[in-house]
Amino acid sequence: MIFLLLFPIFMSALVRMFLTRADRHSMWLAIRCLSGRVQLGLAALTMAGVAMIIASSAAERNLQSVEMNDGRYFAFDTTPYARGTVEITQSRYEAVLESDQRAMFAIPGVLLVGAGTFVLASGEIRRADRGFVPSRP
Repeated sequence: MIFLLLFPIFMSALVRMFLTRADRHSMWLAIRCLSGRVQLGLAALTMAGVAMIIASSAAERNLQSVEMNDGRYFAFDTTPYARGTVEITQSRYEAVLESDQRAMFAIPGVLLVGAGTFVLASGEIRRADRGFVPSRP
């Protein structure tokens, strides 16, 4: 569900960024023109999201896609040469489920922070372009 909401938001941010016709260097300069508090907030949100993604992938590396059937707990094991569904304990089931949910919230969060950064930088570029008056020859 969250990815359905994320897609139009992220795409509109990318379109807004591309409509400015700015290169990467100009976008970076526009981000640097944002206030220090905004830069700090965006950086903190990005780092928190990346840390959550890394923590969730490190917690249960080889187990994913948990499910429960007839009171028994199963997960998909991605270990090389041993791929397949394996039975796991309830405590392990809960740990893998928590890890999967953490990643499912962190990834869209990081993408939304990126979309917000694109929109803010595009706004800075537009503001700077309005202030520029080309000289007539």
